[in-house]
Amino acid sequence: MGIQLTAIHWVYLVFIVFILALLIRRRDTTMICVTGILALGLLATATLSGSVSGIFNAFVYATRELLGTIMIISIIVAMSRILIITGINETMVAPLTRFLRTPAMAYWGIGLIMMVTSFFFWPSPAVALVGAVLLPVAVRVGLPALGAAMAMNLFGHGIALSGDYIIQGAPKLTADAAGLPVSSVMEASIPLVVVMGVVTTVTAFWMMRRDQKNGTWRDGLVSPGAEKVQSAAGEDDDGQAIMSDGLRRGLAVAIPLLFLLDVIGMFVLHLQGGDATALVGGTAVLILIVITLLAHRGQGQGLEKITAYLIEGFTFGFKVFGPVIPIAAFFYLGDSAFSELFGQVLPDGSHGIVNDLGVALAHHVPLNGAASAITLTVIGAITGLDGSGFSGISLAGSIAGLFAAAIHSGAATLTALGQVAAIWVGGGTLIPWALIPAAAICGVSPFELARRNLKPVLLGLAAMTITAMFLI
Repeated sequence: MGIQLTAIHWVYLVFIVFILALLIRRRDTTMICVTGILALGLLATATLSGSVSGIFNAFVYATRELLGTIMIISIIVAMSRILIITGINETMVAPLTRFLRTPAMAYWGIGLIMMVTSFFFWPSPAVALVGAVLLPVAVRVGLPALGAAMAMNLFGHGIALSGDYIIQGAPKLTADAAGLPVSSVMEASIPLVVVMGVVTTVTAFWMMRRDQKNGTWRDGLVSPGAEKVQSAAGEDDDGQAIMSDGLRRGLAVAIPLLFLLDVIGMFVLHLQGGDATALVGGTAVLILIVITLLAHRGQGQGLEKITAYLIEGFTFGFKVFGPVIPIAAFFYLGDSAFSELFGQVLPDGSHGIVNDLGVALAHHVPLNGAASAITLTVIGAITGLDGSGFSGISLAGSIAGLFAAAIHSGAATLTALGQVAAIWVGGGTLIPWALIPAAAICGVSPFELARRNLKPVLLGLAAMTITAMFLI
């Protein structure tokens, strides 16, 4: 028997529709998100003070959840700033220009490298490693920064994370919920991940090239002055080089080696997710300190400059995350945040607003192969709306098991379908705050990146669902 939906569920759903409509129309969503939090707070607490306080508490909750991502982005940007100013960045990436000579090669090259790296370490630390090194090369050969962000996003947070064939966190959750062996879910997901990946990445690339030719491409840069900074690389305020060529070349070799040691350390120490990100972030801070002291040793301002570069990084990080925190605060209410902020006011047996909506949908669908495939895709997408990608895949696995028992086939395929749909939507290709790592490293708007991803991902979901119908 399904969970009884309450006014809270319906109000949340209505505001989701409003927010998605505004995002598609390129309008700001802060006011509607705050209004949604206020409305949900009124329904939950029945007091004006409780609902008004809920707005602030929801913002704090969202900031706390996003803080690790804010920190790694800010630190990488601060490190990149000193690398650009000293010219180390340019020296470091020069050899790569032989392999990424055209925008197309840059798009597919960055994407494939990001995918392989993400299979082993998950996308967030991979974005920091790949973006810091390859983005300048890609921009130099003509790939827009937004195009590079799309490649990292679709290949990393999409293909690699949805399959999760190395770390196996996602298939373990869905397989356990469906009562299946992990290997069967992984095997069933391969054709779905391939179809989804090919359709989305090819469509995104074709649309980018088409819009560039038609003059309708919007690069979505957060920092329009980035080109000026890049052109000034290697000079101080007086236009004089602040680092010798020999030292610059030595550091250009040492920095990639340090990050390579991070990669080795991740393997040896079995570091994944947040632990892997922390290792990359700490390394970046140490690189920032050493290079700043070397670059500004002549002026005797090294200590002060370290703080200055960190301030630049944090300013950029919070500037990028500022518009995202309100929308994240609203969508987090769809999961465990609601009970934490407003108490246990949802019906007994509730697993969160978005999961309840998914269960309700499953109980109103005729059970046959085609309808089951469509429903699992929609349920996966709905549970991904909280921006996690992982919070709802156990639910998708459970429902897949129920559907498979009713139609007597397709258990592994339906389970994999729900998993892949949930992670593509919530793991970092459509929900703005989930795709911030790629957007921030590339200096583009996460909202513009989400809009660019929307059509390719929707087409991919449709193609994957049709594929699943034939496999059930």
